[in-house]
Amino acid sequence: MNNPKGNIALLTTVANFELYKYTSGYFPKDIPLYVIDGRNGMHGIHSIFFMFETLKDRYIEWLIMADEDVIFQNEEEVFKLINFMKDNDYSVCGVRDGGEVAHRDKNPYAINTFFSVINFKKIQDYYNKKEILKNQYILENEFEDNLSILKYSFDSKSLFEPYYCFYFWLRRRGEKILFLPSSMKSDPKDQITNEVYNFNGKLILNHTWYARSYGNNEKHTNRINNILEQENLSSTEERISIIFKDKNYEIRYKFKKIIKRILVKLLHKK
Repeated sequence: MNNPKGNIALLTTVANFELYKYTSGYFPKDIPLYVIDGRNGMHGIHSIFFMFETLKDRYIEWLIMADEDVIFQNEEEVFKLINFMKDNDYSVCGVRDGGEVAHRDKNPYAINTFFSVINFKKIQDYYNKKEILKNQYILENEFEDNLSILKYSFDSKSLFEPYYCFYFWLRRRGEKILFLPSSMKSDPKDQITNEVYNFNGKLILNHTWYARSYGNNEKHTNRINNILEQENLSSTEERISIIFKDKNYEIRYKFKKIIKRILVKLLHKK
């Protein structure tokens, strides 16, 4: 391969460490694993911002972002994907957040962050938090994607996820996004898990969804355990990860919510 593993890393924002200890063992080998502790509520766009601030000195060129409810099936396909992105000047890849997953009908012009690969080094060079936040909007016919090929429903005007601004910002800067194909798992007992495929049609991973429910909700715990058992994954050893946590995030977040409520009340009084 023309892309050494030495400049690749994987990041997970973990809300459920019990699930992570099983699935992390099947993350791609021979690369650093980084974790943002999301048990304090950090996720989405806040996790992305924290990611750029925390990993900026880690000499990472390509960063894989994968949630703890992702179960990798073929790690070599991940490295093939990165080589393909490098050779074809793609800066980010992932599955559309609408039209590709039966129960996900949001915006198809952005990806869902459960799995993504980004050219971290390139984006880090011009990363600008204030600019990103200004891009949480969608214009009529702004992007030229062929949405007619999508299998499921979507809302091309949706701003459902606050992190959309990150991907809209990249697209408006002219960065190329590789949208990966997905299909629902062919199991009548599991109508939630989706499979993600590479540019060459090879399976990369299963995404089980509902990570926060693992160990707390019987239905989702059993469903995810069934996948682990089917793939003979349940005995895997947990990988060693470097964990970061914004210890003041929860306090800042609650304070901002209180201020926002006060401002709304003041506006209503006028």
